[in-house]
Amino acid sequence: MDSDLKSLGDAIAAALPGAVTGVSMAFGELTLDVQLTRWLDVLKHLRDAPDCQFINFTDLAGVDWPQREKRFDIVVHLLSPRHNRRIRLKTQTDETTPVPSLSGLYKAAGWYEREAYDLFGIVFSGHPDLRRILTDYGFDGHPLRKDFPMTGYVELWYDDEQKRVVYKPVKLSQEYRNFDFLSPWEGADPVLPGDEKAKGQG
Repeated sequence: MDSDLKSLGDAIAAALPGAVTGVSMAFGELTLDVQLTRWLDVLKHLRDAPDCQFINFTDLAGVDWPQREKRFDIVVHLLSPRHNRRIRLKTQTDETTPVPSLSGLYKAAGWYEREAYDLFGIVFSGHPDLRRILTDYGFDGHPLRKDFPMTGYVELWYDDEQKRVVYKPVKLSQEYRNFDFLSPWEGADPVLPGDEKAKGQG
C-alpha cells in the first residue's frame, strides 16, 4: 500500500512541475510538500483528477515554528472515498504572507481557515468571511502561537453591578518562567540531623 501511495505522489508531482517540493510517507499516509504559490493548483488537481478524486475535505490546521523565517505550516488532510485513500498536504508561510483560501474549492474549509486565523494569525486571501471564530472579537493576540503568554494579556469576568463583561490587563510581579526562588529539589542543600555522622564515616 505504501508503494502505491508513493507512486501516486510521484505521479502528482510529475503532473504539476515545480508545485510539489517533497513526497514522503508519514504514519501510513502520503504527504506532499507544496509551494505556497501553487497551493490552489495542487488542491484543484487532487479534487478533480480521475486518479485522485480527493473530494472530502477532512481537516486544516496550523503549526507554529517561531524559530523559522516562515514560521507557520498549514496542514490539510483529504480523503478520496472512490479510491479509499488519504493524503496530507503541507505548505509554509510567515506572519504577513497570505495563504490562498480553499473555501472556493471546498466549502468545509471556511471555518477551519477562520480557526487558523483566530488561533495562529494565519491570513487567508480570498476568504469570504475571515474573522475570529473561537475567541472574542476584541481579543488581543493569537493564543496557539508559541510566544503567546500562558496567562494571556487580559483577564475578564462578568460584573453583576455593571451588568456586563469587564476586562482588566493581566499584571505579573515577575516573568512567569523566571521565578527567582530556589527549588527545594535543586537549589537547597539542607543539613539534616544525622548527616554529620555520615560525613565522619569516610
